Amino acid sequence: MPAEQVLAELREMRADDLPTHGGRTMAYVYDSGLARIDELGAAAHALASSANGLDPTAFPSLLRMENEVVGTAAKLLNGGAGQITSGGTESCMLAVLAARKARPDVDRPSIVFPVTAHAAFHKAAYYFGIRPVAVPVGEDFTADPEAIRAAIDDTTVLVVASAPSYAHGVIDPIADIALAAAERGVRCHVDACIGGWVLPYFARLGVDVPLFDFRVPGVTSISVDLHKYAYCPKGTSVLLHRDAELRRSQYFASAAWPGYTMLNSTMQSTRSGGPVAAAWAVVRHVGDDGYLELASKTLTAVQRLRQGITQAGLTVLGDPVSTLLAVTTPEVDLFSLADRMRDRGWYVQPQFAFQNSPANLHLTVTAANHGNEDEFLRDLTAAIAEAKPIVVDTGLVDGLDASTLTADQFDNLLASVDMSAGMAAVNTLLAAAPAQLRERLLTEFLGRLYTSGVDAGQ
Repeated sequence: MPAEQVLAELREMRADDLPTHGGRTMAYVYDSGLARIDELGAAAHALASSANGLDPTAFPSLLRMENEVVGTAAKLLNGGAGQITSGGTESCMLAVLAARKARPDVDRPSIVFPVTAHAAFHKAAYYFGIRPVAVPVGEDFTADPEAIRAAIDDTTVLVVASAPSYAHGVIDPIADIALAAAERGVRCHVDACIGGWVLPYFARLGVDVPLFDFRVPGVTSISVDLHKYAYCPKGTSVLLHRDAELRRSQYFASAAWPGYTMLNSTMQSTRSGGPVAAAWAVVRHVGDDGYLELASKTLTAVQRLRQGITQAGLTVLGDPVSTLLAVTTPEVDLFSLADRMRDRGWYVQPQFAFQNSPANLHLTVTAANHGNEDEFLRDLTAAIAEAKPIVVDTGLVDGLDASTLTADQFDNLLASVDMSAGMAAVNTLLAAAPAQLRERLLTEFLGRLYTSGVDAGQ
């Protein structure tokens, strides 16, 4: 196919995706609202996409760019030695791996974290054979330092806290948690993937942001994503360790084969230089003053939206100090409300009830939301009036066993759900399923989405 035809087909397919600009997709994407920043990132990506970060001595430009980006992150977070990774999950997983490898004396290691910590830590435990110890949180959804302290034992290799947590946007008491970890000689990782690049600027704007970075004694590593509030193209995060000695156990080397000696700083071997160059270009272009201005716009949007959401009769969970809002009410079917908002061109993310956290809608606010706050609130008010309870026979999940679920059972369940009005019916059914069954149903669904290579190529 001619190149022009291929690109035309791609543009046609992209037309059905959620919008990535304009602040209407309030999850998954981060929009600065700056003109031409995407073009800059794409151009820089193209210039370096064929270079391979596997060997930094072969491509010194990538080494320089990575060192400069990591240096900027270290300056922002008051210290650290680190690497660029492919995203927040890889950064978190490498923090877990480094902590585990640094304690070869522990036969069956565990990691301790509040239940509000990102699922990436469950993924790390799953991949690396580590026991996850999830500790309940308080009524304000922040971690309980004494409960964390009590959960640490001789098998603990890492303690985790969030700045902020994704679900509610609240910051854990980092200083108390880091102290509890340090007293037992255990590493403490701060997951600042979503907050690490914006909270320092919020603090400069007068927000009372508790310390969460390397100024806190006992914090040994921090993750911060560049494709969030640094507004870089997707595929870049930074993992910082307090010093290079702590970082060493993250690295992998193997001379146990006849080829070149394998030497990796992250989980990837071959690494395209594209994401590194794109991040480097955007960070240099926006600069410190630019990020402060973007943070100011974001802060204004968060404050206006929070005020309007409360006036509309919804409740903001916890006391978020960052850019994330979780809103709820028992008076409205939230899953139906999410569909009605999507009808109006807004994507807000449904979150299921979990322990003391009720079902809610998650909003990720970015600089691009500044200026359209009133439009969002008008649409929200109208959507609340239109959101009607969805009638679903939740008994359909009764008797289904996650460990024995068959393809036929899944097909029958899917066929019984009316999705004509949106995703509310599916979400209502999933909300009624126990967590393990929900996981099993969704993994079965995921497998159906990805067709075989033969089918997809036809």
